[in-house]
Amino acid sequence: MEETIISPGSMHQEPEHKTRTRKKRLTSLKKYMWGYLFLVPAIAIFIVFLWVPIIKGMVYSFYNIDFVNGNIFVGIDNYIKILNNPDLLLSVRNTLYYMLLTLIIGFWVPIAASIAISELKLFQGFARIAAYLPYVVPGVVLYGMWRWMYDPVGPINAVLGWFGADPTSFISDGRYSMIALVFMETWQQFGSAMLIYLAGVLSIPRDWYEAAEIDGAGVWSRIKYITLPSMRSLIVLMLILQLIGTSQAYQSQLAMLDGGPNKATLTYALLTVKYAFTQLDYGAGTALGVLMFVVLSVLGIVQFKLTKEDY
Repeated sequence: MEETIISPGSMHQEPEHKTRTRKKRLTSLKKYMWGYLFLVPAIAIFIVFLWVPIIKGMVYSFYNIDFVNGNIFVGIDNYIKILNNPDLLLSVRNTLYYMLLTLIIGFWVPIAASIAISELKLFQGFARIAAYLPYVVPGVVLYGMWRWMYDPVGPINAVLGWFGADPTSFISDGRYSMIALVFMETWQQFGSAMLIYLAGVLSIPRDWYEAAEIDGAGVWSRIKYITLPSMRSLIVLMLILQLIGTSQAYQSQLAMLDGGPNKATLTYALLTVKYAFTQLDYGAGTALGVLMFVVLSVLGIVQFKLTKEDY
């Protein structure tokens, strides 16, 4: 047998390498120590106000919540209760309908507005402010104003009357109530999304547009071949965020119609609110919230996969 001879130097080679690595890590830790310390409050707030409620909500979904007599473990009874509720399927269908309407009516508006404003040579600052102003209107004022505008004797029906249309009750008619809410929210909220898209448009190198103009490209060609492809990742991100946001919508449905008329605007989130704060059935409400959390987590994973190459 051959005998392996280990020299004294080779015995100390690995420990020295580990020592250098350890010293490098300590140096890096000291270098960024203050940065890590500044992150601690943000991480603590993130855990306390986000993850702790999420975990407690998952736990509460298996309990009958009673703040007086104490909570009682009921297993999956809360999930069975909500799955057997016929309003659940109705609320899911209304939510999907609402999400579809927001995509058809409202998703393209801030994109078009941002591109149009970026092409302005004059009054671009005024256009930004004018587009953003509806977003700062308080909710109480907003809902009161639009109820008046949608009234059968309101200004919208007055304008339609000039073209010979009969007065329509946009709010109390189930065929138009969800559409009316989407138009109202598009008017109010497109300004904030427009500023994000506008930042994306202005970040595109101007040399590309100048080169396209030299080659004879018009406005539509520049938008089609430069602006929209450059904003692809941002558009996908905003699409996922809008789907997540609209899936949780209930404020306007609650304030304007309370889910009516005839449950035509009863969304999934509004059903959750009614379970938790109207019927005081917190167990069933948190069970609905857990199901929504799972669905939104899947949407978040899809968004990460679609834009993975950009990270």
